[in-house]
Formats: sequence, C-alpha cells, structure tokens
Amino acid sequence: MNRSLQHAQKLKEEIVDFVYDAEGELAIALETYAAQHSGRERHDIKAQNLMIDTFVLQGKVGQQTPLEIFLAEHPQLTPEERVLLSGWSKSFLGLFEVLDCVGEQFKLMNWLTAKCYPVVWDQVSGDPELSRLKPGEIILARIAPLNENQWIFLGSGILKGKLGKPKLAVVIGEFKKNYKEFLYSDAPELLEESWESVAEYHHEFINFFGQDSISLSGYQLNKKLNELYEQFNQKRLAAAGIDQSKSLRELAEEAGNDAEDLKTAALESGATEQEIAKVLESKTLMVMPKVELPDEIKKAEEVTVFSHPRWGQLFLPNYTAFIELLKVPTPENTPQLETKVRKYLKEPQFNYYVWQQLKQEASLGLEQILKQILDQPDFSLEQDLDKILLQYDKRSEPDLPEIASVPRHLDDLFKEALTQIQKSKSKSKTATKKSKGFQ
Repeated sequence: MNRSLQHAQKLKEEIVDFVYDAEGELAIALETYAAQHSGRERHDIKAQNLMIDTFVLQGKVGQQTPLEIFLAEHPQLTPEERVLLSGWSKSFLGLFEVLDCVGEQFKLMNWLTAKCYPVVWDQVSGDPELSRLKPGEIILARIAPLNENQWIFLGSGILKGKLGKPKLAVVIGEFKKNYKEFLYSDAPELLEESWESVAEYHHEFINFFGQDSISLSGYQLNKKLNELYEQFNQKRLAAAGIDQSKSLRELAEEAGNDAEDLKTAALESGATEQEIAKVLESKTLMVMPKVELPDEIKKAEEVTVFSHPRWGQLFLPNYTAFIELLKVPTPENTPQLETKVRKYLKEPQFNYYVWQQLKQEASLGLEQILKQILDQPDFSLEQDLDKILLQYDKRSEPDLPEIASVPRHLDDLFKEALTQIQKSKSKSKTATKKSKGFQ
C-alpha cells in the first residue's frame, strides 16, 4: 500500500512540475487562473499549493485540463498509471472533519455534504503536518481516489484544528465565499436541488408580491419577507408531508422504519407521488435558510428588491432616488453620482444583474458618469460595459444565492452557532451589569 501511495505522490509531483515548466497556452492559463483566484483569504504556500492542484485538475487550457494535456504528452505512462490519473478527475476540495484515525488511515466527513471517505496517507511521501491530525479536527483539503475503496490526500491541506460550532460555522461560511465553485462537489444532486429552490422561491416571491420587483421601507420589507419565508417553508415541507421539527430518520422511525408507511402518510396529507419520491430518494434533507437582512437594509427609508430565478433576491437601499438622479445628471449631482457608481462597481453585492437594471433604466446617465469615472471619453455602454464589469469580478453567471436551500445538518449547525453566540452575549451583558455600582 505504501508503495502505491508513494508512486501516486511521485506522479502528482511530476504533473505539478510539468505545469510549472510549461510555456505557451498552458503558462498563460496558469497565470490567468492564479490572478482570478488571488482574492482568497490566504496567500501562503499551502493556499498556493491548493490553487495549483485545483488548476491541474480542473483548470482549462482551451477545451482540456492540464491533467489531460499531461496524459496526452506522456505516452510512456503505464495503463495502471493512466487509470489512476484519470480517476483524479473525480477529486474534490472539501472541508473535512476527522472522525477517526488509526496509523496512516483516516475516516473523514465532508462537512458540506455529510459524506464520509476512507483516506490513506503515507508518512514518507505525504505532507508531514497530516501526522498531527486527530479526531474532531477540521482540515481543508483535496482528496482523490486511489482505488475503488480508498482515497488519498492530493497535496497539502490546511489544518483548522478543533472548532466549536460558532467557529465551524464561520469556516464553512468562508469556504462558501472563497471556494464557491466547489460547494457540494461530491454531491451534484444537492447543488441541483439548491438551484431549483432559488427558482421556487422566486416564483413564490412573485405570487406573494404580485411582481418581480418591489420598493418598500426597510422595516416593512423585513416584516413582509419574514411572512414570505414562513409561508414558503411551510408550504414546501407540508407538500411532502414533512414535520419541519423532525428529520427524515425520525419520521421514518415513527412510521415503523418503513418508507412505504411514510409515503402513505404523506399521500394522505395531499402530497403528490413525484414530490414524495424526490424527498424520500434524497439522502440529505434540504431546507431553506432564513436570510437575515443587514441593519443597513432594515433601517433604510426605501429598499428596492429585484427577484430572479437564478440570481435570487437583490436588495438595493435608496435605489429609486439613485435612478432618478442618474437619469438626468447635472453638475450639482455629478459628484454624488460618481461616488454611488464607484460603490456599485467595487462592492460585490451590486452584481452583474444589478448593473443590467441600471443599464436598462438610466443608460444615458450611466454611460456619462462611467466615462468620467473611468477616464474613457469613448466608453460605450453597449460595447464596453461587460468588459468593465469583468474587471471588477462581476461575472455574467450567478453564484448560488444565499436564499438557496442547504443540507439540514448545515442549517442546524448555523442555528446552534447563532444560539451559542447569543447566549455568550447575554452572559457578557449580565456580567457587565453585575460589575456596575459601588466599587
């Protein structure tokens, strides 16, 4: 086994060297990929190694990955080596908890999907830091199949240590932000269901408000969205005959551990065969997270909300007033407009879809202000806007919105983490009150 692991590690090093030594299209693709992913939270050697490993396996040079190019340019590889390396296309980046470790064998659980993996490691050729891993600890790592039954660490991991629920929730949030393209990598069915939930919520938004965009005070909006959330969640779960306070396991146990009994009970509640099958066949129950609006939105005099089946819901404080000014720029309001447009360029919540609304509602004024901000007198909104937006990392394809459904275990974790934080704040306030008075 150790010999197989060492050989796998050697092959991996050869591929990385091949990429680093490359010239032409491959070198340009690596440079471009590195620049696009330079905004992640860490910039040390381990983060760089993770980035390189990801590029090797999932980056694109034309229509091929660097791994595919390596395989094509190394005809001397044995059939066994080709099978091993081809299998690495199934590798993925995850945030793992160590459930057990015996010698050089680990049992890991990917916190994003709750799936478990037997992972083997070689002390001679592997990352020496992995020898420190203990049950209960968290590691950000890429794993790849070694054979049909075992996986290996592919390169360096980043150890996070043992984390309480609030810190674990933060680390998962960081993963979703910095590695969003790898969310649910080992469970594409969960990703598909999450995207479907965004479209479902959009349709419910239209049914509730009567249109796909509204403008309300922050206070009214928060109140209405709470009503919409409760209505949507109850409707979604009731349609499948599910008690929101219980897991599928508990529901099945109450039905005598018989899925048919559960199915019968759900049918009697009015659910369709298709709805029940979808829930029962899902290994992980997905729930809609409750998205808390930031204070800036809650306290705003007016908030405009755009709803979209892919982009989700976009919240823009004082948007109507901004549009009215932008339609007819004047020397007096130009400085204010320039500040606002710069904010829309720099801050990520004002994404590509928001910019399409600006373009649609105030194209002439927007073009005029952008000419001044960018110092480009020949700037054309029609021809140049998308290129400018790309420079500010505003891509035309959406990331999974916050409102998307998440696996039940993640929703439970976030709720428990929030409860612990609130209890901690409450204790802190109590201690402060007790310390006041005569000293």
